[in-house]
Amino acid sequence: MARPRNPLGKAKVEGRDKMNAGRFKKRVEPKANGPLGAPPKWLVDTDASKAKSAWLLFQKEIPWLTQSHRMLVGMASHVQGAIMAGQEVGVQRMNFLRQVLGQMGATPSDASKITVPDDEDDKDDLLD
Repeated sequence: MARPRNPLGKAKVEGRDKMNAGRFKKRVEPKANGPLGAPPKWLVDTDASKAKSAWLLFQKEIPWLTQSHRMLVGMASHVQGAIMAGQEVGVQRMNFLRQVLGQMGATPSDASKITVPDDEDDKDDLLD
């Protein structure tokens, strides 16, 4: 079975587009209309769910998400928001969240492969 393709945005963050330039040379992906953006108005924080806070957490922790991911992030935010509010979500919703995170490239195994330069390292280089 072939390995699943990584999104081009994720490959750029990880540096794979440079390491395996031939693999990504002719890659054509749908154009994103921009970054993920602010949470939709219908996504709110309540006592039972912190869905808006979950959205902002996903936006911060998964930097390659774009507007084309908004539907997946919205679904994941509802489940993660319930968890953040201390609600019982059950096995099915936990599996659903795991599946959606995997589709967004945000599982722990994917996150361990991403290397993002430290801002502090860049500042140190400028001082030398």
